[in-house]
Amino acid sequence: MRRIDDEVGLAALAAVQDAVLDATLDAGRAAGGGSTAGRPGAPDVPRELLATAVRYTLQRLAEQAPGHALEVRVPPYGAVQAVEGPRHTRGTPPNVVETDAVTWLALATGRIAFSDAIETGRVQASGARADLAPVLPVV
Repeated sequence: MRRIDDEVGLAALAAVQDAVLDATLDAGRAAGGGSTAGRPGAPDVPRELLATAVRYTLQRLAEQAPGHALEVRVPPYGAVQAVEGPRHTRGTPPNVVETDAVTWLALATGRIAFSDAIETGRVQASGARADLAPVLPVV
């Protein structure tokens, strides 16, 4: 993944926060906590802008919690390996966190807690090292 400049990444994140995060998170809370990202009715935002914001925050995670013990996936925008521990080399990693773009951005910016996202089913996490709470938020 090509490194995203801080200025570009923060600008994309600010634009996405204004266009998507506030409205989508409010709608999710009103509907019982589920995210609407990528589903019909989610606020519109240019795909490239959302992709840049997600990739930038994943980049920040990898920089702030370097390692290869945990794979964080935000399909279809990106995935990174982070967190110190045993290195994974083949097949499906034993420690995985996966979520949608809006939930990831809410986690990355501290708008929702990792435990709340797990509890409401907005994040799927597997493995002994699949806890991002100690390293969030990243911006």
